[in-house]
Amino acid sequence: MNAIEYDIGSSAEETEEGSRSGNLENLRPLPRISVHAFCESEQLQRVMDQCANDRRMSKVSLRITSGGVAAAANMFASAPTPNLIILETRANPRNVLTELEPLAAVCDPSTKVIIVGYHNDIGLYRELIRNGISEYIVQPTDMVDLMTAMTAIFIDPDAEPLGRSIAFIGAKGGVGASTIAHNCAFGISSLFSTETILADLDLPYGTANIDFDQDPAQGIAEAVYSPERLDEVFLDRLLTKCSQHLSLLAAPSMLDRAYDFEGQAFLPVLDVLQRSAPVAVLDVPHVWTEWTRSVLAAVDEVVICAAPDLANLRNAKNLIDALRKLRPNDKAPHLILNQVGMPKRPEINPSEFCAPLETDPIAIIPFDINLFGNAANSGQMISETDPKSPIAETFSQISHIVTGRVALKKARKGGLLGLLKRK
Repeated sequence: MNAIEYDIGSSAEETEEGSRSGNLENLRPLPRISVHAFCESEQLQRVMDQCANDRRMSKVSLRITSGGVAAAANMFASAPTPNLIILETRANPRNVLTELEPLAAVCDPSTKVIIVGYHNDIGLYRELIRNGISEYIVQPTDMVDLMTAMTAIFIDPDAEPLGRSIAFIGAKGGVGASTIAHNCAFGISSLFSTETILADLDLPYGTANIDFDQDPAQGIAEAVYSPERLDEVFLDRLLTKCSQHLSLLAAPSMLDRAYDFEGQAFLPVLDVLQRSAPVAVLDVPHVWTEWTRSVLAAVDEVVICAAPDLANLRNAKNLIDALRKLRPNDKAPHLILNQVGMPKRPEINPSEFCAPLETDPIAIIPFDINLFGNAANSGQMISETDPKSPIAETFSQISHIVTGRVALKKARKGGLLGLLKRK
């Protein structure tokens, strides 16, 4: 099996592809706006369909119609105009403004317009901007170009940047996803001196408070049950300080009520978390509900933790397939193999486990009951219990990968898959 390598270098083609993906990842979600696109070509219609399926457009009401400027003018002669109109035109530069006149006569003054044309003409661009057009994009265009243009129009460039959100979920109960999430949150906060919030979303059975030896009176229950009060100030009152740069939004871990939530229940919490800290780590329980689907669809990175057995393989495959449909324009979820090498337990070889998943693990963590048991019983993280252990180094590497500070690529044949699995 090939080795896992961490490398900054890449080919020009990989660099360009990564740059485009990076541009998309850095875009903020668009606010609640209405957008109507008029497409004359199948290519633009495909691009708009891609936009419609992107998680950053989840709040946008998007409608796509075949046709050009004339179709738009006819439609809005008897209907109110949306917040944004996207128009494709093949008109000659000299005729574009004339073609737009019927639409201008029926268009609301507050409506923004993006023109998608076929002529790379700086004079035309300046004339359109001078006449109130928000942006002119030359074909061929893609989803990144259009979403960047929409973001520039509707999001304040001076707004505070959003923090990075990283969700950890287990392919099966008991595979150590919570332990990995907690150690990674601690590693991110300490390695990079970055303010990090760990949110324990397992309200009935969460263990973050135990793992960090905390007993907070308030936490995520107050946040999710009081969305009307939720803002940065209210969230700050609910956080518990675990270390210099790590704060915990703890779960109550009590069974005094049933924790049934609507599909969008945790999204306001996620929004405030991203506005409150550069990194938010979400410990997502092993359940498949509308609210967990919404959370996993909305975050920046998803990490799936699995043990090397058949049930984990099936569940990891289902999770990866579902997330690829939910997040078609994002990177595939990261995979971590945990509890590898457990004595007397039959296991699936890592190469055989990963082949049907069509992905390589970013880390392989060996089974070490003494190290993890001592850390859990003392309310410490692995890097505190044994900072020189290979597993502590593994968590450091994971922290680099999920925060985008190092690239992951396949190594040359002949290496060992367990570059991180050092004994």
